[in-house]
Parts: sequence; C-alpha cells; structure tokens
Amino acid sequence: LNYVNYIDFRVLGILLSLMTVMAGLQRNGLFDMIGSSLLKRTKNTMQLSLVLVFLCFFFSMFITNDVSLITFVPFAMLTLRKCNQDKLLIPVIIVQTLAANLGSMLTPIGNPQNLYLYNLAEMKMSTFIGIIGPYTLEENNSDHEIEKERLHLRRKAHQKNAVYLILFLMSLLVVVRVLPYYVAFIVVFVTVFIMDRQVLKTVDYSLILTFIAFFIFTGNIGEIETIRNVLQEFVSGREVGVGIAASQVISNVPAALLLSGFTKDYAKLLVGVN
Repeated sequence: LNYVNYIDFRVLGILLSLMTVMAGLQRNGLFDMIGSSLLKRTKNTMQLSLVLVFLCFFFSMFITNDVSLITFVPFAMLTLRKCNQDKLLIPVIIVQTLAANLGSMLTPIGNPQNLYLYNLAEMKMSTFIGIIGPYTLEENNSDHEIEKERLHLRRKAHQKNAVYLILFLMSLLVVVRVLPYYVAFIVVFVTVFIMDRQVLKTVDYSLILTFIAFFIFTGNIGEIETIRNVLQEFVSGREVGVGIAASQVISNVPAALLLSGFTKDYAKLLVGVN
C-alpha cells in the first residue's frame, strides 16, 4: 500500500496523455507539414539553417526535446541533402540539439523533469518561466487516381490532427490545474483507441515505468532516517551543482525524481537538472 502512495498519479496521467497526443500528431505528419511550409519561404542557406534550428527550438517547448529531435533531425538531413548542402549536416544537427534542449527548458511540458517539478512545487506558470526563462534565452488517369488517394489520406490526417490538437489543449488545461488529470487521461485514451489505436503502440511506456520505479525508490529511501538525513544535508544548498552532476551520470529525469525527495528548493533543482 505504501508503494502505491509513493506514486504521483497526476504526473503519470499528464505525461501519458501528452506522450500519446504527441505520438499521434507525429504519426499523422503535422510537424513535417509545418516544417515543409516554413521551408518554402526560405531564400538562402542561412535562412534554411535558421528555420531548421528554430523548428527544434519552438516545437520542443510543447512536444518535448526528444520528439522534436526525432521529427526534425531526419527532416533536416533530407532537406540539406536535397539542396546539396551536406557540409552543413553536422553543424545544423549539433545546433538543433542545443536548440531543442534550450526550448524544452522553458515550459512545464517541454520535458518530463519540468512537468514533475512544476507539479511537485505547485508552481504558477509565471513563476516557472521566471525561474527558467533567463537560462533559455542565454543559450495522367492513374496519376489522377493516385493523387485523389493522396488527397483522401491527407484529409483524414488533417481530421485526426484536429482531434489531437483538441486533446492537446485538454492536456494543457490539466497542466494549469483547470481540469482533473484523470478526466483528460480517460478522454485521450478512449479517443485514440477508437480513432487511431496504432498510435498506442508507439508511446514510450518505458519512461512511465522509470517514473514509477524512481517514485518507489525515493519513497523507500526517504523512510530510512539515516540515509534521508545524509542526503538532505548533502543536497541542501547545493541543488544546482548536485542537479547538474547527477544529470550527467543518470540523466536529467531520474536526477529530478531522485533529488526532489531531499530538498524543498525546487527552483534551484529545476535549474540544475536542466
């Protein structure tokens, strides 16, 4: 029973809802369509590179840095090769990676550790952005038939994407504490199961299992007074430094989950793990 009490079901519900919606939007090509539309407006290599980088930066604020990179790095490679700009591949991809991480820092839904700490600290959106914002800124017939089929598929994708965007807005209402998490989760799961159930197979459930494991681990450690006191003393006042160091070793999501059990200064920990 104690193990169940350690688990933050609100965070898991929001995270799973958002991951499912993002998987659906990605599968239906919304991000590729937006990227292609923007690229048509570029006039030179510099503009092309900037668009490819800023796609990662802005989208990562809402679809997480992982999804942003999985979507736009292959897109950038394809685009640059079409333009015979292979020499730009490595520089652009490196800057895309930096941009995705900087952009994802800025919002609670940009990455899992932000969502977790935002929820844990019961922050206001303005407070969250105030803490992390400065760090983000610093840094023929048959052809006709084929075309008809393509249009039909595109129309279906647009319809699905419209539904996914509504589900995304519902998830955002949960993040800002307007809607209960379980209502959004049930609506998202039932809608996707009926409309596009293949998407449910593409969600990264291992991240949810990671959260559950760390909730239980941290809860158990917190029950052992000696260890709890030592860790609290070690982390207290050093949240930024310890957060940075732990993120390099065990990555930022586990670091946030682990260290949050031994400090109340979530603002500094938020900076450290990002």
